[in-house]
Amino acid sequence: MTEIIHLPGIGNSGKSHWQTLWENANPAIRRFAPTSWGEPDLSDWVAALEEAVRAAQTPPILVAHSLACLLVAHWDQVSDLPIRGAMLVAVPDPSSQAFPPQAASFADTPQRKFRFPSLIVASSDDPYGSLPYVQKRAEQWGCDLKVIGAAGHINGQSELGDWPEGLAILKDFVSSSRRRSD
Repeated sequence: MTEIIHLPGIGNSGKSHWQTLWENANPAIRRFAPTSWGEPDLSDWVAALEEAVRAAQTPPILVAHSLACLLVAHWDQVSDLPIRGAMLVAVPDPSSQAFPPQAASFADTPQRKFRFPSLIVASSDDPYGSLPYVQKRAEQWGCDLKVIGAAGHINGQSELGDWPEGLAILKDFVSSSRRRSD
């Protein structure tokens, strides 16, 4: 069985967020644990991700939301730990006026292609990251891109519930990452 590690964005994922609902339905999904969700520090978040990946029994799939998508790009620059892949949901644009100032340490986002399979899931009306920005990141990072239509920031406020479409996207991604590594 593929291990899954959830990487919520700033503020963590609340009770109505699909990450929390997926974890409630599947206790095998683990959430990484940085020191602070509200005042994110890049070096702390990178260390927390490194610890979570190191604790995995097998190379995991990372499922990142929002700010944690940028975390994955930064982590990839400094870690050589193996992962099976990363699904990045709602990649934010650090130059956007909506980008939280307390996340400034994440803003200088690496542009190098990832060393693992990756998929960006984007909304056509995300207030934190425009489609042109997300398309540019997908190209730079070597990610596949899935645009799901108008779903805001793909978070609890988007009222997606347990987001069955997202879970299906994840299952397809896990299957394709298995084929790539076999």
